Amino acid sequence: MATPVILDCDPGHDDALALLLAAADPRIELLAITTVAGNQTLDKTTMNARRICTAAGITGVPIAAGCGMPLVGELRVAPEIHGASGLDGPTLGEPTVPVVDEHAVALIHRILLDHPEPVTLVPTGPLTNVATLLRDHPEVAPKIREIVFMGGSTGRGNITPYGEFNVVVDPEAAEIVLRSGIPVTMCGLNVTHQALVTPDVLARFQRLDTDLARICIDLMTFFASAYENVFGLADPPLHDPIAVARVIDPSIVACVPAPVAVELDGTHTRGATVVDLHHRTAAPDNAGVAVRLDVDAFWDLVIGAVERLAPPVGRR
Repeated sequence: MATPVILDCDPGHDDALALLLAAADPRIELLAITTVAGNQTLDKTTMNARRICTAAGITGVPIAAGCGMPLVGELRVAPEIHGASGLDGPTLGEPTVPVVDEHAVALIHRILLDHPEPVTLVPTGPLTNVATLLRDHPEVAPKIREIVFMGGSTGRGNITPYGEFNVVVDPEAAEIVLRSGIPVTMCGLNVTHQALVTPDVLARFQRLDTDLARICIDLMTFFASAYENVFGLADPPLHDPIAVARVIDPSIVACVPAPVAVELDGTHTRGATVVDLHHRTAAPDNAGVAVRLDVDAFWDLVIGAVERLAPPVGRR
């Protein structure tokens, strides 16, 4: 049985690969793609979702634009990582996949109420849409099977010394999600930095020899250049598909239960996820925290998804 999933994203290079994985793997029933401001402004992240779906031939999945600002404060975007468009690198044509005339939160709400079984939410951007849903429509909580999000960290951050980008953009939203009582899994930097885009990984994409594989190579090559420039890392981590992989096959992303809180007030640490891995406090466990990745199985999933969407000539 395929798991019904709504992917909430802010494409974004790694979101693009997460989208391809969610759309292609038969163990996921992708009910909708919703967008949020994060890696770039909402108009750009929504355009990027449409561009990726068009390039991959993903149709029949509604795309809805959501929140353009965090719950509190101003939006912070990441052009130094994702470029001015949010998806710099590949040459992508004009999208033919439309956006539905419905706010993302309204679409998620409607799908949850209408679907015959609980739905898994997979946010790979700031948690603004999901938190807004839970704040405005608390009655839908029983209709959510779990929330598996990419964000946070058990250690250091990537946009501030202790803050990961998705959580720093909207800490209040992350706190709402983590305190919701819904089963939550956090796939943070400590595990996503195990999924490095090495030359061997790029060579595997190259061997597919398809237009979609070349788009993925261009995406990851630009991403690698940005990561080397900003962080001094030659092989960038592919963050967002980790959350999708956890839903597809939980054995690929090992998790441990732990209390997780979001720092909302710290002068230097606002947006940090405080993870009590060793249970040194009396706080109850409120999340599964990803700690270990089966790297080979992960890349088999991602590369297999790209091959499934656009099979090489001779395998169609």
